[in-house]
Amino acid sequence: MAPLRFSANVSWLFPELASLSARLRAAGSSGFQAAEIGWPYAEPPEALARAAREAGLQLVLINTPPGDREKGEMGLGAVPGRQAAFREGLEQAVLYAKALGCPRIHLMAGRVPQGADRAAVRGEMETVFLENLRHAAGVLAQWPRSGGPDRPCPLLSLCFWCCPWSHGPRPGLSPAAAILQKAGSPNLQLQMDMFHWQIMDGNLTGNIREFLPIVGHVQVAQVPGRGEPSSPGELNFPYLFQLLEEEGYKGFVGCEYQPQGDGGQRSRQVLGKGLFSLWVVA
Repeated sequence: MAPLRFSANVSWLFPELASLSARLRAAGSSGFQAAEIGWPYAEPPEALARAAREAGLQLVLINTPPGDREKGEMGLGAVPGRQAAFREGLEQAVLYAKALGCPRIHLMAGRVPQGADRAAVRGEMETVFLENLRHAAGVLAQWPRSGGPDRPCPLLSLCFWCCPWSHGPRPGLSPAAAILQKAGSPNLQLQMDMFHWQIMDGNLTGNIREFLPIVGHVQVAQVPGRGEPSSPGELNFPYLFQLLEEEGYKGFVGCEYQPQGDGGQRSRQVLGKGLFSLWVVA
């Protein structure tokens, strides 16, 4: 079994540092070899690429822009009437991904529009989401990453993890898998965010075994506090990490959690020699 590979989500880790570039350097100094950024758009891509290169980090994931957060938007992929803004954001995400050498973009589906009835907009949101997924998959398929003959690189690919209109009492993950099948693109995959998957559906063992073949990226945080995996909570991460290895997962595991503790120690995570010493605080 190949050991899991972890990436530091610098939108969450090292919050005592103001800039993403500084957080990338801190991630490299802490022993990470890969990183991901939720929204990199506040800093020039050239500066981020330089910081990652100097830190010895591979950038493995960024998100599409969230939209207008002051109006409560958190992604635009499935939001009716926002298709033009979604496509503009996708262009920006692709530019950043290319500059950063980042092979994956997390396409954020968004939320049910404020004041709308979830059941009433279900059909329209699914139609918009499929339209945007197919458009994005076509755009990204035109931009293969550069790589040498001894290191072939895949096309840029998209991940998403939910269908916002299906949220409710334990909706399960089947709607997202069904959307993936309907979209029918080889460079579309699911993102397994264990924090959200546990809250939405539980049954992580069964869901990992069922959906892992179509998963392109994993993110982790403890439930319910969204702390590091070693913090108190519902999830047994040594078991879950072992299960991912046993099931043959080859992608990255993103550390997308709120560091616990006080002061600068909150984020000084170090990579130990063993899988489960990853979360030791320096």
